[in-house]
Amino acid sequence: MDFFEDILVGTSTPLGAHSFFADEIIAFARAFDPQPFHLDAAVGARMHFGGLAASGWHTAAVAARLRAQAIARHHAVLRDQGKPTPRIGPSPGFKNLKWLRPVLAGDTVTFTSEVTSKKLSTSRPEWGLVFTHETGTDQYGRAVFALDDCIFVERIEA
Repeated sequence: MDFFEDILVGTSTPLGAHSFFADEIIAFARAFDPQPFHLDAAVGARMHFGGLAASGWHTAAVAARLRAQAIARHHAVLRDQGKPTPRIGPSPGFKNLKWLRPVLAGDTVTFTSEVTSKKLSTSRPEWGLVFTHETGTDQYGRAVFALDDCIFVERIEA
């Protein structure tokens, strides 16, 4: 992510893709969301999911990891070019989290972030707030995940 002043509303950034496999789905569920349809493919198949379904929180955690990694890659490019990198974060929160379709074992979800708006922080003049719409799409092009996020981004001039 660039400095606040350099971020353009409407910019779309690919965050990367992640394949969800049964062993990872079950491990996440055991640790954080031990509902039967996240732990057992037969139970998931009997539910409306149709198979072993990843926890929505698992999907959200993967999206957060890919977002952080995309920012880190961009900052590495800036540093290689001898350019300064802004401080990023934290997030004051998100809204409109939606799990639109189940993510099943074997699915690959591709995540994207689009800048929807930005504003100066009134309480922290050295920071701006950048608002994004994050989406996840499965290998069939179907939307499976969405949320509206907000993140603090350092300003060049305060």
